[in-house]
Amino acid sequence: MRGGATLYDKDKLEKIAQEKEQWRVSKFKKTVDRFGERKDKFTTSSDIEIEPVYTPDDNADVDYLKNLNFPGEYPFTRGVYPTMHRGKPWTMRQYAGFGTAEESNKRYKYLLEQGQTGLSVAFDLPTQIGYDSDHDLSQGEVGKVGVAIDSLADMEVLFDGIPLDKVSTSMTINAPASVLLCMYMAVAEKQGVTPDKLSGTIQNDILKEYIARGTYIFPPNPSLRIITDIFEFCSRNLPRWNTISISGYHIREAGSTAVQEVAFTLANGMEYVSRAVKSGLDVDDFAPRLSFFFNAQMNVLEEVAKFRAARRIWAKLMKERFAARSSKSMMLRFHTQTAGSALTAQQPMNNIMRVTLQALAAVLGGTQSLHTNSFDEALGLPTEESVRIALRSQQIIAYESGVIDTIDPLGGSFYIENLTDQIEAEVMNYLDKIDELGGMAKAIEAGYVQNEIQDSAYKYQRAVETQKEIVVGVNQFTIDIEEKTEILKVDPELEIRQVNKLKELKANRDQSAVNDSLVAIRKAAEGTDNLLDPIYTAVKAYATLGEICGVLREVYGEYQATSI
Repeated sequence: MRGGATLYDKDKLEKIAQEKEQWRVSKFKKTVDRFGERKDKFTTSSDIEIEPVYTPDDNADVDYLKNLNFPGEYPFTRGVYPTMHRGKPWTMRQYAGFGTAEESNKRYKYLLEQGQTGLSVAFDLPTQIGYDSDHDLSQGEVGKVGVAIDSLADMEVLFDGIPLDKVSTSMTINAPASVLLCMYMAVAEKQGVTPDKLSGTIQNDILKEYIARGTYIFPPNPSLRIITDIFEFCSRNLPRWNTISISGYHIREAGSTAVQEVAFTLANGMEYVSRAVKSGLDVDDFAPRLSFFFNAQMNVLEEVAKFRAARRIWAKLMKERFAARSSKSMMLRFHTQTAGSALTAQQPMNNIMRVTLQALAAVLGGTQSLHTNSFDEALGLPTEESVRIALRSQQIIAYESGVIDTIDPLGGSFYIENLTDQIEAEVMNYLDKIDELGGMAKAIEAGYVQNEIQDSAYKYQRAVETQKEIVVGVNQFTIDIEEKTEILKVDPELEIRQVNKLKELKANRDQSAVNDSLVAIRKAAEGTDNLLDPIYTAVKAYATLGEICGVLREVYGEYQATSI
């Protein structure tokens, strides 16, 4: 019978609670009084107090079928798929891209040769904010933190020799996501690959840009309109494509706690779903293609509990608030990246251990996709050696550690289950507060979310400075000898070559077709037609990213950040 039932007998729980209290007084307290403990108070990053030991009475209210259930079963606490990593390991991605498309193409082929199973594209700053490489504001930034993509011609080179029906591609692009997605489709078309064969993800999460990252272009309302257009366009054309990667990663990198990361990420997700439903889309037509992107930080067990809680909360929200009928709409599928903010420039080889622990947390938490940072990323772009080591750390966890031979191996741990419940409760408190403010867009406009993150970041920084938090090699266990580490540097000549390529493209394309396509984009932007249809036509005519975003800038204006 599948009726609800708590895990433990009530009488036995009372007995355990009595015995625990006796142990606390007779054994634990006496030992602490005599020898002390390492800290006055043990807490997680979210300031959840950690008890010295956890027992069944800490999980007295857990109903297995209601709160946990089996992998692939609502509320998906133990994983979104029945076999999870027993079927196959997660997708191993290494975030990569620098200089020109030619340079990045070589790195992608190298990573695929080393056993990477998915591509993850990093774009340079001008591309991320919708400027071509020849724009005045692009000077000195072309190819520095990612690959420069000005037009379909660059995208063709970026994926030259890489069959797009054989790989899954993730693109970290937000404000111009519609343009880059259309370019990717156009490359596939030239390869003879139909859209229904394409799989991958565009990050496309603009709300977190206003909160934490800053690579926005347009104000919130038109930005959300574009995202809704992407949902609708992909439901028609790209059935296997993840239309958004709702990102907590950058929220965590900005200094949030684990609880805040989950709360603000899911609140962003709720805002996107609400806007799409209000526009007339059926929730089950687009929600199965939503995905999430989380950070894996250093507190391994809190991170595992965080991932489990996030799955359960999202499932409940989709079922109860948005009346989703499909189980796929309720599944929180997520990519994880290890924490860049945890990496240190001091003693950089220590970062290999940090990344390994963070990756282990993501795997134990049931991630679908994983990027491991390279040990040298606090110093510069990763070298081939460092990125290979980062990929090997994933492969060793997958093939040598044994941790993926059973599903949710920490499930049932008294501590993990209690912490999962506490994180869920605190996340729900945040979501209630955001509801009171009128939703996530209004909470961001009011500065509420940014203030919460800034307070947490300040608190952590003070803890490091006062050595309440130990960072090995930074505030303890330091050395005087400077370690020599090879640093990858982008050749400044690449910018000149990229600008010259762009000039040649503009001189040889059909300018009349470009002009007509830009007019069509303006008309759609001023009206209600889906923007992606004319954008797709424009990129195939070799209109540039900057030209397309320039039209949208003229129609929508640019966002000016609220001073917090």
